Amino acid sequence: MRVHGRARRAAVLTGAALLVAGVLAGCDSPAPPRSGSSGAGQLDWKRCEAPEGGREPGSDWRCTTVEVPLDYAKPDGDTIGIALIRKQATRKSERIGSLLFNFGGPGGSGVDILPRAAGSYGDLNTRYDLVSFDPRGVAGSSGVRCRSDEEQEQASRGIDMTPDTPAEEAAFVEDGADFGAGCERLSGTVLPHVGTTNAARDMDAIREALGDRKLSYFGISYGTELGGTYAHLFPEKVGRVVLDAVVDPTADTVGHARNQAMGFQRALENYLQDRGQDPKTGTRRITELLREIDRNPLPTSSGRRLNETLALTGIVTPLYSRSSWPQLTEALDEAENSGTGDGLLQLADSYNGRDESGHYDTQNHSQRAISCADTKARPTAAEARALLPEFRELSPVFGPFLAWDTAGWCADWPVDGEHDTPEASAPGAAPILVVGTTGDPATPYEGARKMADELGEGVGVMLTNKGEGHGSYGGSDCVTSLVDAYFLDGKVPADGRTCS
Repeated sequence: MRVHGRARRAAVLTGAALLVAGVLAGCDSPAPPRSGSSGAGQLDWKRCEAPEGGREPGSDWRCTTVEVPLDYAKPDGDTIGIALIRKQATRKSERIGSLLFNFGGPGGSGVDILPRAAGSYGDLNTRYDLVSFDPRGVAGSSGVRCRSDEEQEQASRGIDMTPDTPAEEAAFVEDGADFGAGCERLSGTVLPHVGTTNAARDMDAIREALGDRKLSYFGISYGTELGGTYAHLFPEKVGRVVLDAVVDPTADTVGHARNQAMGFQRALENYLQDRGQDPKTGTRRITELLREIDRNPLPTSSGRRLNETLALTGIVTPLYSRSSWPQLTEALDEAENSGTGDGLLQLADSYNGRDESGHYDTQNHSQRAISCADTKARPTAAEARALLPEFRELSPVFGPFLAWDTAGWCADWPVDGEHDTPEASAPGAAPILVVGTTGDPATPYEGARKMADELGEGVGVMLTNKGEGHGSYGGSDCVTSLVDAYFLDGKVPADGRTCS
């Protein structure tokens, strides 16, 4: 479970992002970078092809590629192609410009997600071209690949992400290092260059190629970190920018894990209370269920067995949206009363990008590569073990996983990280609307206030949504109307405004 999250594959309302849980997958090597100039020039928009595992978006959509430097320190060296998708404004005579989206991850494919999410942005599409992209290292932009489906399946079944014995701990750490070695072997050329700073520079190249004087941008979940980084690098190029479901820019690796332990526990308790249960009693019951599954994995109709890590992933998934809480109730009832794990396994598979044939997508690969390129932190198993008492106190259900994850995520990673925490200060930038939801499990509300403060006085404008779920646009009529007025009419809400 990473702070930035996984973008939803199901019907996308807000583009909210989900988190990775567990070990990750992959297969073929990406296309190598191309040699030549980095100039974008005139964009050649063509009808879009279907993305891997998806459907062709339709006749309203056009796709192209922008060439940017693989290494911005060598602007005349090799280039990398950044995949773009666009749907033009429906009222061309009133067109404002382009509105660029990032839906989260890191590792979410904007080329895949935007056409499925576009119905939620119909009002914005009247005056904006809706545009999104695959960040470098993702899908159509030299997507990172690290493992085969078979290797992923083996790890999913055999690696305990909350190790209880020295042997399980050794296997857990070895698996993390093996994953990084696979990334280096299959994607070594792009691996050092997939960090968020480079992606933000790519966004400015996209802005220029689209012909926009300033960047209008909608960032969700990890997309808020990307937006904050862009604002820091290019404050004079900031147009109308909204950051929704905000990553705390002041938190390091352990801080993010601590935030999520708090956020997911809060969401779980809100769910239990909504179900008419005492949160403490319900938490104890779920904790005991996970312990029993760790000892005796549950059978499923597929013949696969639901282990503790998959069960935990299945519990995490519906907490991202209040509308999914009934699915969690059904899955827990099945596990507790029938002793089978089909419901939780189905939720875990959707979260992990596994289809019925056993094929995994590679979003997890990209997420891990980008995260580890960003952060210098490389906690050891001993350091993770030392966090367990605190994290169990924060969340008996999610705390142990999140504590161990600090060590497993970038274990023995082949590329050095860039920073401890990202820089988001943007003095002189235009006002940026920062939206935090009080019940957000993945990017807890407190991070939004910190982002607004980091952006700086007169830049970060705080909007609070009192509600549940990861992301608020499209789920809160109040937030949606304020965001639309900001993008369409330039109306900046008062700092500190609250939507109930």
